[in-house]
Amino acid sequence: MSVSSLYLCYFGLLEPLVQTQVLPYLRQLAASGVDISLLTFEPQMRERWNIEKQKREEARLAAEGIRWSCLPYHKRPSLPATLYDVLAGARFATRLVRRHNINIVHARSHVPAVMGALVKRRTGARLIFDIRGFMPEEYVDAGVWPANGYLYRLAKRVERWLFSKADAFVVLTEAAREILFAGCSETDEQGRPIEVIPCCVDAQRFQNADGSAVEDVRRQLNLDGRRVIVYVGALGGWYLTDEMIQFLASAHRQDPKTFSLIITQTPPDLMFTGLRNAGLADEDFLVRQVAPAQVPSYLKAADVALSFIKPCYSKRASSPTKIAEALASGLPIVSNAGIGDLDAMIEGDRVGTIVREFSDAAYSQALSAIDNMRNDQTTATRCRDSAINRFDLATVGGPRYVRLYQRLMARKAPDSGVERISSRASQ
Repeated sequence: MSVSSLYLCYFGLLEPLVQTQVLPYLRQLAASGVDISLLTFEPQMRERWNIEKQKREEARLAAEGIRWSCLPYHKRPSLPATLYDVLAGARFATRLVRRHNINIVHARSHVPAVMGALVKRRTGARLIFDIRGFMPEEYVDAGVWPANGYLYRLAKRVERWLFSKADAFVVLTEAAREILFAGCSETDEQGRPIEVIPCCVDAQRFQNADGSAVEDVRRQLNLDGRRVIVYVGALGGWYLTDEMIQFLASAHRQDPKTFSLIITQTPPDLMFTGLRNAGLADEDFLVRQVAPAQVPSYLKAADVALSFIKPCYSKRASSPTKIAEALASGLPIVSNAGIGDLDAMIEGDRVGTIVREFSDAAYSQALSAIDNMRNDQTTATRCRDSAINRFDLATVGGPRYVRLYQRLMARKAPDSGVERISSRASQ
């Protein structure tokens, strides 16, 4: 039978996460023959989307094989607003499933999974729980919810219900699979498919960054002869800004020719002030917002990539996109320990170094190790190979999603015979 999927995403279409971590996967599925529908939830919908703009975006996505619909996102008050969106989303998604004969509801994370479970109950569509992370634990680790408080216990109860209703699962890391499905590999104890699909990128886009653009960046920033350490991503929250500042200050003391390059969409004051207070001169660092299309050029202009993330329980399920982007650019990584599968990957592939404590001694050791890697002409090749083998959209992410759909549709449905994915989707 033909395969038609509705992807539920509790973010707005234009948000970077959707542009880099949702649409690329959906394009891969559409290219494999799966009929794709996408439902997003748009913040400030009336202000950001008029009818003409919405129609243009619908037409653009339709040309890529993606049928897009959207609903407004409600933020406050938090719990009632989310419950309203869940009910509105489930009702709207049920209509889409019936209208387009959709047989898979693919839910990205917990809130969409609740919608998906309600849709499954009404329509019989199969539910993929694309877990992404340990959501209840993330809220506790971030200090938003008290440990074992009412909201945490409610979220865990809902999570257990979702695990009972889902027909297939996606996790980002092998560590998450072992925690959630101990002793299981490709299926859980009930035979439901499991896929480990890390956050992938178009590796060729980063490998093939325009050479003239890279030279322009290095010339504009006067980077010749300097060791350039780059950080790409958000500041604050999960991201250990103070520790990164301490590491960069240590790097500048070790080698005064070091240049710190911070690419972020977060307001830059926190990092800018912190680096100044740590003793860095203005000409020795840059904190800048750049368009996503420019990120590959800035990465290729650097020598080393830095990533410090809060090492807490919930981050065992994390697969930072910035790691895939840096490796695809040929950059060795400096990362702290305890994040997803990074410890084993970085050390096993020899593509960087792990900082196991936040101290000057550990920073000095990491910098020495990374300088040795920079002097090894095979390092860049190992980094790019690691990105291709582990994080490439075309060879890892897309095929694993297609395989999950094939395995899900090959399972016997409760009320019918065996259903199989279309021959086009199997190619």
